[in-house]
Amino acid sequence: MKVMFMCKMKSELCLLALCLGFSLNAGAAQPAGNCGVQQLATCPQPVDDSLPDVKEMLTWDGQQRIVGFRNDYRSYRGDVFKAAVPRPIPRLSRSLSAATYDYHGQRYGLQEYISRNNVTGMMVIKDGKIAWQYYGGGNTPTTLWTSRSVGKSVVSTLVGAAVKEGKIASLDDEIVKYNPAVRGTAWEHVTVRQLMQHTSGVKWSEDYTNPQSDFAKLTQCEANAGTYACVNALVNDPQRQAYARPGEAWSYSSGGAWLLGDTLEKATGKSLAQYLQEKIWQPYGMTHDGVWHSYQPGRHDVGAHGFNATLEDWGKFGLFIMNNGVLPDGTKVLPDGWVKAARSWSTADKSVTAGHPDGSYGYQWWNNSVPVTARNVGPVKGLESQDTMWGLGIFGQIIAVNQKEKLVIVQWSVWPKAEPSFSAQPLEASLMFNAIANALAK
Repeated sequence: MKVMFMCKMKSELCLLALCLGFSLNAGAAQPAGNCGVQQLATCPQPVDDSLPDVKEMLTWDGQQRIVGFRNDYRSYRGDVFKAAVPRPIPRLSRSLSAATYDYHGQRYGLQEYISRNNVTGMMVIKDGKIAWQYYGGGNTPTTLWTSRSVGKSVVSTLVGAAVKEGKIASLDDEIVKYNPAVRGTAWEHVTVRQLMQHTSGVKWSEDYTNPQSDFAKLTQCEANAGTYACVNALVNDPQRQAYARPGEAWSYSSGGAWLLGDTLEKATGKSLAQYLQEKIWQPYGMTHDGVWHSYQPGRHDVGAHGFNATLEDWGKFGLFIMNNGVLPDGTKVLPDGWVKAARSWSTADKSVTAGHPDGSYGYQWWNNSVPVTARNVGPVKGLESQDTMWGLGIFGQIIAVNQKEKLVIVQWSVWPKAEPSFSAQPLEASLMFNAIANALAK
């Protein structure tokens, strides 16, 4: 920075202030270079000076998690997906004072929900308009927050775009057709559909508390050089075995989700970021640039997570889903019936549970309706399972879409646990979102 060589002032304090070369005002627009990502049109705010060690991501405390999640785009290499002509979501403020829920004998309102659930950003979109929004923890409308596994829902949507375009002929094709690297591995005869539904039958340990789990090993690969080779070796390990026939059993797998993204990129010949930019981000009028965590910039982005965008653009992606993937000019990006199929819950073993007898998982979207086994809670109705799909990421990242109610709710959070029991924060989210839907329906 030229100013560093021009400082002639005697005061060391003044010298420091000038030579930093950027404003500490979180509300001010800054040149993109100040956050180290030159391709971004503007620097997301705030720009935190000290970032937590990504090797410790699973054990960060709450404040570290806030800083880490809004700086994910700086902590790893990434591919920028550019906005073109922004079409901001119209605003129509609505009161949500009537939105209350009962949780184990206690009644809570929206502000209590925010506090209890460590919410750092939330937006409610009704009938295509922003009815209510909230930013906490220092986040702003330009903050790029990481998706965690909500990115899986974005990837599955891009698979739909690839089917519409003919790059993937059928969801029932074996992935080896598009990804020859899986030949001879446990994944060879798994179909695209089974990979999306997490019914591959291939062993994968998703334990977020065990430092020796497959997921923990994946995060360590991401924190070091040679990421793609490291993750590829982990997922496609010749010693990795099947525990069930493909399609018979459900088991959540970020390894399988990574492989889905890798397969999609090989089918389209484009990185996830590039394909997202071309198919959705620019033609749908997203408001800001975003960044996708990349293992090989320009070639390969993370299929399991790593999507970073503003709160409004999270909401606009939800609107894209709500509107069945139809662009403003009427172009259909997704096949007819895709969104409904994406929330047609798998009936494979372990997807069907006592709490969700209609199934728990679709095309990398969750059924997070209030479990039928839940007691002493309410409202249990509002966003019913047949109409609602939930993109869920660890530590409380959410995109909920309900086509019947024309409602999208997005949430950023730093829950104390990566994957709490469905009787804890996920249940509170389903109750609160039901309450919001009911309040806005009046």
